[in-house]
Amino acid sequence: MNLEVNGHNIFFIVFITFLTSAVLVPFIKKCAIHVGAMDIPNERKVHKKPMPRLGGLAIFASFLLGYMLFARTSVQMLSILIGGFIIVLTGIFDDIKRVPAKIKFVMQIVAACVVVFYGNIVLNHVDILGLNLDFPTPLNYLITIFFIVGISNTINLIDGLDGLSSGVSSIYFATIAIIAFILNKMQGLDTILSLIMLGATLGFLIHNFYPAKIFVGDTGSYFLGFTISVIALLGFKATTLTSLIIPIIILAIPIFDTALAILRRLLKGEGIMQPDKDHFHHQLLKMKFSVRTSVLIIYGINILFASVSIFFVLGDSKIAIALYVILMLLLLFLVLKTDILFEHDQKKKGVKKK
Repeated sequence: MNLEVNGHNIFFIVFITFLTSAVLVPFIKKCAIHVGAMDIPNERKVHKKPMPRLGGLAIFASFLLGYMLFARTSVQMLSILIGGFIIVLTGIFDDIKRVPAKIKFVMQIVAACVVVFYGNIVLNHVDILGLNLDFPTPLNYLITIFFIVGISNTINLIDGLDGLSSGVSSIYFATIAIIAFILNKMQGLDTILSLIMLGATLGFLIHNFYPAKIFVGDTGSYFLGFTISVIALLGFKATTLTSLIIPIIILAIPIFDTALAILRRLLKGEGIMQPDKDHFHHQLLKMKFSVRTSVLIIYGINILFASVSIFFVLGDSKIAIALYVILMLLLLFLVLKTDILFEHDQKKKGVKKK
């Protein structure tokens, strides 16, 4: 049983990055307060008092230490570091004083281009539901950039409750590491990055779970999404992810929530970047679940989706398909019974009954 990556025990890697992130958070919290990087409550937000942002800096710092101690230098790794720095720097400015969405979008594209053109991390081929798709140049570059930017924004959009984005990301990183272990692909760059990010994110999560002492901020949510997308792309190159369906299944809830948010806003005639209070986690709160319970429910559903991907890799397709169908029926039920896509005008219904 190989429990080492690049000559380092996997539990030691996770422990060191966990400890680093956990220790750094209190210092970064003081810095956030000092520079005015505060999340002010409004009618759309759940928290009731100003909260320091910039928590993502602890994750990024832990990631950098993990790289220096455990990862090997390569062009791919350098491209990820440069792209990640661009994402984090943009997030820092945004957490202190809001940056226009267009500028953030452009910077995300720049970061993605560094990974694609300098790191040569490109999605040339995918296998999904038995279909083998080859992407010719330059379509492969465009699809890869779209994938990185899309996943980055997906994680940012679900970051609406204490511990939500960091917890969901932790589940993703842990699942990729488990899949790598099952396939005996522990030496890939995707595996070492997953272990580093798992520790860094869990270390932050102990300060971010309800009641949160600090928020991850755009600094962290965009960086988490960026690393998740890059790890997925590396997984295809290393055959850790044998099919596109695997990362899609692991990220089912964030992708589901983002897709419905875009469709919901289009149906309302609003811009797709227009924030609202109808995300999946908001629907759970409307169902009278507490913040803690809502987050735990989403964790649970995400873990079940992650289990589907693991069963898929193990070759237990019957169990994977059965569990997947059950979960999709559950999500369909939520769509029909909540306001996540269509508004259910309960007030008008109440008037008619009277």
